[in-house]
Amino acid sequence: MTITKDNLTDLVLYGIGIPPYSARGLSTTLTPIGQAAVLKRTINGELDDLSDSVFRKYRLTITCTDQQAPSFDGIFPGAVVTVDFPQELAYSEYHPGPGRAIVPGSERQANGFNFYRPRFVCRVVTHNVASPEWDASYAWTLDLEEI
Repeated sequence: MTITKDNLTDLVLYGIGIPPYSARGLSTTLTPIGQAAVLKRTINGELDDLSDSVFRKYRLTITCTDQQAPSFDGIFPGAVVTVDFPQELAYSEYHPGPGRAIVPGSERQANGFNFYRPRFVCRVVTHNVASPEWDASYAWTLDLEEI
């Protein structure tokens, strides 16, 4: 799927797609998965990180209310989706590089920081759609976790 003016969003969901007028003004949340944090206190009260770096992955939550239904027909938990996320991540110029794949053309620099939109390969965890009949709107949520 290519981004066109009709999409009205920077979000791209390869494997699902985005109908026009179904994702305007969406909100995104990026959260480390639960297994990313294994924090324990020592006998001296210091907080130690015992997590394994292989679990440094994200949960993506996308929510929106718009005029058209999202294209969730036939999409069930476990489906693989590649996501060009609309939210930027940043890293310092002293950092070795981005932590994720970069959406082509999304990189920029400002004040010693590099900004980019990440591309994630995820599995669908859950999704839902609510549609009050007389409002003629569709409120939806899509939860994904990085593979």
